[in-house]
Amino acid sequence: MSAQKRHGAEMPDASLGHEERDVAPRPIVLAVLGLAAVSVAAFLAMQLVFNVLAAFQARQSAAPSPLAGQYGLKEPPEPRLQISPKQDLDELRARDASMIEHYAWIDRSAGTVRIPIGRAIEVLAARGLPTRPAAPPEKGQP
Repeated sequence: MSAQKRHGAEMPDASLGHEERDVAPRPIVLAVLGLAAVSVAAFLAMQLVFNVLAAFQARQSAAPSPLAGQYGLKEPPEPRLQISPKQDLDELRARDASMIEHYAWIDRSAGTVRIPIGRAIEVLAARGLPTRPAAPPEKGQP
């Protein structure tokens, strides 16, 4: 059996170096053009549906309030969305730390002062917890 003939089919000559038949470009080009045409048609159909629905919505909607121009530009009331939550949390912690670490007047006229928490613990340890006076026993109770 020769190398040129196997399984009943003639083998191409290996000395040529390449196939004689290439891929047909026409079906590939037609498929790409068809895909492009379908894409453009889908885009135009979506644009048409969007315009029809927008016109329908405009007809159904009430006219905007004349005050919307004046009041629409103001900031909404609190609470608003946080833009930078980490920075807000850091500021809150710094403010809280400042409150428990420094002296400050609460009510100057009444003489009420806020003291650092460490100092408050020392004062409480030295003086002890305040206690209520014992209630006198009621009559008839032993």
